[in-house]
Amino acid sequence: MDQESPRYRIALDDFRRARRKAALQEIIGWLTGQSNDLLSFEEARRRLKASGEESRGLQHIPIDAIIGSVGRYADFTRNFLPRSSAQSSRWARVKSVLPDLDEMPPIQVYQIGEAYFVLDGNHRVSIAKERGLTHIQAYVTEIHTKVPLTPETDFDDFILKAEYAEFLERTRLDEGCPQADLSITAPGHYKTLEKQIALHRQTIREESGEDVSLQEAACRWYHEIYLPVIEIIRSRGILRGFPNRTETDLYVWISQHQEILQKNLGWAVDTHVAAVDLADQRGGGLKQILSRLSQKIRAAVMPEILEPGPQPGAWRQRQLATHDLEHLFTHILVPISGEEQSWHALEQAIRMGWREESHLLGLHIIPNEAQRTSDAVEAISAQFKERCQAAGLPGELAVDVGGIATTICRRARWSDLVILHLAHPPEPQVVSRMGSGIRSLIQRCPRPVLTVPRVSQRFERLLLAYDGSPKAEEALYVAAYFSGRWEVPLVVLTVAEAGSKALKSVSRAKQYLDAHNSAVHFVQKKGDVAEAILETAEEENIDLILMGGYSRKPVAEVILGSALDYVLRAARQPVLICR
Repeated sequence: MDQESPRYRIALDDFRRARRKAALQEIIGWLTGQSNDLLSFEEARRRLKASGEESRGLQHIPIDAIIGSVGRYADFTRNFLPRSSAQSSRWARVKSVLPDLDEMPPIQVYQIGEAYFVLDGNHRVSIAKERGLTHIQAYVTEIHTKVPLTPETDFDDFILKAEYAEFLERTRLDEGCPQADLSITAPGHYKTLEKQIALHRQTIREESGEDVSLQEAACRWYHEIYLPVIEIIRSRGILRGFPNRTETDLYVWISQHQEILQKNLGWAVDTHVAAVDLADQRGGGLKQILSRLSQKIRAAVMPEILEPGPQPGAWRQRQLATHDLEHLFTHILVPISGEEQSWHALEQAIRMGWREESHLLGLHIIPNEAQRTSDAVEAISAQFKERCQAAGLPGELAVDVGGIATTICRRARWSDLVILHLAHPPEPQVVSRMGSGIRSLIQRCPRPVLTVPRVSQRFERLLLAYDGSPKAEEALYVAAYFSGRWEVPLVVLTVAEAGSKALKSVSRAKQYLDAHNSAVHFVQKKGDVAEAILETAEEENIDLILMGGYSRKPVAEVILGSALDYVLRAARQPVLICR
């Protein structure tokens, strides 16, 4: 058509407007870091491992689903706006010869999944976009690939899908487990999955002698390793804290988080514990964010002696989130100083572990790194391992540097129970209480603490000191578990102190324990709480005392003392202190 004709000049003006829009989109893309490019069909076909093609004939396709081109992907933006003024003549000429855009000749496209790539007709697509059309006639050839594309696929998504296709080509997981969807939103993670599959294949070979194929190993990994973690993610609702991520994203992060934890702690960490901790540490939920913020503020401004510790019931909530409750104390933390008396705590942990089928987590704390490889530490590690093996329980000893109470509290969150020898119970003097390590530990520890003045050879009669307080409610929860699970009698003591009315909490305890089918004997006394606890423990021939932790504010407890301090000083039985 004559370049001086009115239709050509109008078309040329339309091109210039389209070109200005393209320039603006280029600037926005540069500022936001978002790609504005069309995808290359040849690269897509190669990287997505095309396995064949099939003609689909003439179709009416959505223009927004066209995301790439065969040869001209660099000439247009993602919205098919022209990127160069050199295209002006061709663009304007094509538009000016079209009598009606609704009747333009069909274009030719390749289809991958729900997305399309232009083989012939790039300028027609650009013109149709400029005129606001939503659909266009096209001869479609479908390309078969292992991983399909969508109209929303951008360059970053394409790279991920290409990695997925390469992963599937090597493992053939889609053939052995066609229901598997291992979509990922972060690049590089398929290498992690491949390493896990290779390791699982090696494990199968070592344990059974089978030399399975990579495809079979991948399918067995999917069912035996991958899906159990996905079930944890779904049952705990962890994905809600990670918007716009996939289950496989979380699987990889949990695996990596678990590996880092085990390396830093020197202990094995269960997958469900690593999963919940990842959600706590990195989850984007409002509750998780506020919790992390409050912890940082408290740690920055609060002296350790005044720190109130976790809220009552926080431990129970964590147990419900990470345990099936067949056993309540599956991981027991035992600090070992190396002194003869400190081994009493391990002996008590072993006796508890027999009932609970526990994994024992030993902890030896040293003042500096120089002592980590000392002969004394090696001897403690060897003796711990020997005692655990003799008892028939799994055990690991970690060595850490720091203050005793602070280090135990920090590591306690990876256990269900802390058992320690009570070498220095809280003294009655105010100054002594202020510097008491055991007081600080009990106040701040996120897990129940079992103090051991001497080893109890049996757990056949239990005493619960109950006053209806929030921390006593936690002791009631544990007592009901012990009584029902271990099938041992339970004595519940309530005390009305001088000047107070009879406790109304007795009915609450009765109702709760009746619901758990516990064998219970109730004892009610008046007077001093601590003396009543010790007196009842002797009268009833008690093997283990259960009670709540400090009930007042930390300052008040230090100044006024408490029944717990008195019991810890005088009790001959182990005392389990609950939060």
